[in-house]
Amino acid sequence: MLKTVLHNLKHFFITLTIMLFILVAFGIYIGATAHLIEDPLAYKLDREGPHVFFDQDHLVINTLRGSQDDGFYIDQIKSPLSETVTSTVYFPKDDTEFTIELDSNIQSPPTVYNDNHPIIAISDIESGYKSFRDFLISNKVIDDQLNWIFNKGHLVLVGDFVDRGASTTQVLWFIYRLEKEAIKHGGKVHFILGNHEIKALQGNYKDASPKYFYIASILGKHQYQLFGQNSFIGRWMNSKNTMEVINGNLFVHGGIHPDLGNINDSIDSINQIVRDNYREVYYTKPGDNDNAFLTSTTTGPSWYRGYFKDDLSHDDIKQGLKPFNANSVVVGHTIQWNVSKLYDGLVYAIDVSHPKDYLTSFPPRSSEGLLIDSNKYYRLTDDGSRTLL
Repeated sequence: MLKTVLHNLKHFFITLTIMLFILVAFGIYIGATAHLIEDPLAYKLDREGPHVFFDQDHLVINTLRGSQDDGFYIDQIKSPLSETVTSTVYFPKDDTEFTIELDSNIQSPPTVYNDNHPIIAISDIESGYKSFRDFLISNKVIDDQLNWIFNKGHLVLVGDFVDRGASTTQVLWFIYRLEKEAIKHGGKVHFILGNHEIKALQGNYKDASPKYFYIASILGKHQYQLFGQNSFIGRWMNSKNTMEVINGNLFVHGGIHPDLGNINDSIDSINQIVRDNYREVYYTKPGDNDNAFLTSTTTGPSWYRGYFKDDLSHDDIKQGLKPFNANSVVVGHTIQWNVSKLYDGLVYAIDVSHPKDYLTSFPPRSSEGLLIDSNKYYRLTDDGSRTLL
């Protein structure tokens, strides 16, 4: 009897092990990740900020100070809008900081660029400051002092740099700093908004780190106000484009629905329509118009997943690219194993699982991006190596 029981238990555990192995393998295949350990530094609020708001003819610059044990308070500075003011951004993970120069003159960028300078694109950082910073250092966009060394090159950030992580503040101010640094050297940073930036502008913070709820409370604000109309970072984000064409390549977070080729609007007009609706939550309204198509969470350029979900032909994709005189489209939004060339080079998919600042994950993650140089496309890795696609 005992022998039979042991025999059955043996088969049970063998079967269970095989099933667990299959489950883990399937999870890895579909991109699932297990977060094993969270560093408590993720919730360190001392020196958090700056959180900057417009107040009539002044900027109000707030930095959090203190701790749970000693209490929190706000270190606040007011500066006239006419002046450029310097502030510091602190990163607890490795006890580093960088400076930013706040300029209240915020303008929307152009939408088309033709200069044949190299392009590096990366997407879906999702509040991972360290991964983002280290990738740029390894691939010689910046040096280890965060100085721009990419000369006249284009750094394109293809959306979803916020949410799902604890370094949203650091990531956004880092992008702001990179923009200023690039211009000094003739380069350019392009911050293309993704659906998660739009969610932030709409006050949809369900994917944000819970710490930002408490940060807003300490500031005496509601969480949506961190990106509201009077927020410096919110107003700056609201100025950004949803798509741009650089050297014949269209950059957009989600993708281009083929029917967009039937809309007789210029890329400037499309950007303006979407920008005017960044803060408007989409819902289906009676009738049908171009605005609804462009702002839809299904067909809108920041949300569309058709390159990966729909049965599209090469002609379908070309139809979507034609109004923009683009030869290819570079997208994030839909996660891939690696940066990939699809549809014979009509589509480049660059959303990968980047490491998180404060989470240890299984399987381990690594960052990737895309380099376009002399009409050749390369997959970049976080050790600085490149592979021709």
